[in-house]
Amino acid sequence: METHSLDTTRLSSSQLADRFTELKPALSRREARLEAERCLYCFDAPCITACPTSIDVPTFIRKIATDNVTGAAVTILEANLLGASCSRVCPVEELCEGACVLGADHKPIEIGRLQRYATDHLLEKGVMPFTPRSATGRRVAVVGTGPAGLSCAGELAKLGHEVVVFERRELPGGLSTYGIVVMREPIRVSLEEVAFVQRLGVEVRTGVEVGRDVQAGALVDEFDAVFIAAGLGRVPALAIPGEELVGVTEALDFIAATKLAEKEGLERLNDLPLGRHVAVIGAGNTAIDAATIARRLGAERVTIVYRRSEAEMPAYDFEIAFIKQEGVEFRLQLQPLEILGEGGRVTGLRCARVTLGAPDADGRRAPIMVPGDDVIVPCDQVITAIGQEKPAGLAAAFGLATTRGYLDVDADGRTAHPKVFAGGDCVRATGQAMTVTAVEDGKVAARAIHAQLTATVAVAAGGSA
Repeated sequence: METHSLDTTRLSSSQLADRFTELKPALSRREARLEAERCLYCFDAPCITACPTSIDVPTFIRKIATDNVTGAAVTILEANLLGASCSRVCPVEELCEGACVLGADHKPIEIGRLQRYATDHLLEKGVMPFTPRSATGRRVAVVGTGPAGLSCAGELAKLGHEVVVFERRELPGGLSTYGIVVMREPIRVSLEEVAFVQRLGVEVRTGVEVGRDVQAGALVDEFDAVFIAAGLGRVPALAIPGEELVGVTEALDFIAATKLAEKEGLERLNDLPLGRHVAVIGAGNTAIDAATIARRLGAERVTIVYRRSEAEMPAYDFEIAFIKQEGVEFRLQLQPLEILGEGGRVTGLRCARVTLGAPDADGRRAPIMVPGDDVIVPCDQVITAIGQEKPAGLAAAFGLATTRGYLDVDADGRTAHPKVFAGGDCVRATGQAMTVTAVEDGKVAARAIHAQLTATVAVAAGGSA
């Protein structure tokens, strides 16, 4: 078997449009109003509590019901500047919609789609509902243009601070731009949100890596505060033989390639390297996304290889159910030992069978290999999705403490350094790493930074008096 690139004629334009447009279609005006009118507008609504950014869901839905769509979007963005992204990628089944009081006996309100309807309306109209306060004269550096960084930058700009965001990649937007599959969030949405934050006065510098192009110490010296929102790094190596073979790729690189191809036109997706039989190592949401893409691009067989049982899979239950409907196979309780190859190309994945022992540090049962009971999974492409590297380089550059590789912060995002704050995946040592929690991290840190900077100004003014 050889890894091949799909011919440009392999999937037609209509097939690509069908497979790689958003999974949930946009609501029409009539559909949105009818859905909004189903809401009970609960007092002490559980959907608000279930939202990490505390969006006033009943209020924005009521505004949609009265055809005040711009007002609905403003209500959303006051709590969550990245409401358009979150409306698409939030696990609403686990959060707001999962808490909807109608869910017990009826269908819960489609809060995510209503939120998308409102925020898309505002972005399409080019409306800027916020007017930043008068300039404070204070400057803040933000490292990373992912959800946490953009949220923090936008909130600080609204408060009158000068904000410069540094992004090491060519395009801004972080995970939303590079790491979320096209069918959940087109790259267009991410870039529109970046542009929205820039219109608040935020400066975004792309292609600038902290530690290479600008030093951490220079940021601390030049700016009044620094917010680190660098996310996590690359997928770590499997540390098994055969990783150098043609046909082995990281899931995040695979997903990013589809996002960049989609930016130039869906037809470019046909140019991406793809095997006929694809093995995806891992069972988190990134693995699910990579398997979905491979299947929809036309791979004949896609197999998820995971060393634990389905009960231990980190992916959401609804994601697992979805990928099974896509025709993806699961090979469970298999530990990869070696990627097999011929002529420098992948031909298979040799795995050991495992049993499951007592729970380990993360609460899941630890895999124990069974000696002498190996299994070969035939494949001509291997996609690795076994987590991401921690931000060790940034931690060292800023002299910050870590726990299990994650930056140590308090409830307001403060590190031990008096001028440095952090949020997003790089601090998520516990709990779910979600776009919406990263947005909330940025918002909380922005408030803390603002309080610190304005207190400094007040002290200085008092001292000079």
